[in-house]
Amino acid sequence: MLKARLCTFTLLVISGCSVQLFGQKIPLVLSGLELINVTATETVYHKEKAVRIVGSKEGEQIAIIKDLEFRDGLIEIDMAGAPLPGSDPSFRGFIGLAFRVLKGDSIRYECFYIRPTNGRAEDQLRRNHSAQYIAHPGYPWFKLRKENPGVYESYVDLIAGEWTKVKIKVKGKDARLYVNDAPEPCLIVTDMKHDIQSGGIALWIGVGTDGYFKNLRVTKE
Repeated sequence: MLKARLCTFTLLVISGCSVQLFGQKIPLVLSGLELINVTATETVYHKEKAVRIVGSKEGEQIAIIKDLEFRDGLIEIDMAGAPLPGSDPSFRGFIGLAFRVLKGDSIRYECFYIRPTNGRAEDQLRRNHSAQYIAHPGYPWFKLRKENPGVYESYVDLIAGEWTKVKIKVKGKDARLYVNDAPEPCLIVTDMKHDIQSGGIALWIGVGTDGYFKNLRVTKE
């Protein structure tokens, strides 16, 4: 067994049918990332080894994990995001995880992300916009908010620049976002916008974010 990738296996038996779950710790190293409109460095952040991701001002800003396919299952990661010094006051430290990533003429993915500076804002409406679902292309946050206010975003307690544990459960068209070991999801999406297909997993940031990631683990169903 390679030390770089530690695997655990669990067998579930449901109504006479077996479902194999593969829990795998994925090392976050520069050689394992395909960078799109971002730069990446290996660093130490808050005394923890991490990958720092900083984006450009144009285009989708993601770092795709190489040689990793995902359709249904569980994704877990620790992330920390904050606005870059001197960035626009409207930036929130947007940071998240894209999944079912497909590359072609354009990049397609589903995504959950958080807005860390909203988590403890004095304005309640800003707090209500702390966690967000989007689907690229075609379903940016502003379209979803306009057409379905409050459906694809929610409140969750966040602190900008601090490590935040994120867990995403995916099954078919259903995806659920859990933050900081909460037993219940802070955001539930039952109608993800793209067809159900396997794809990649990517570290995701928004414009003006100083982003850090560590401890990626993927459990495929």
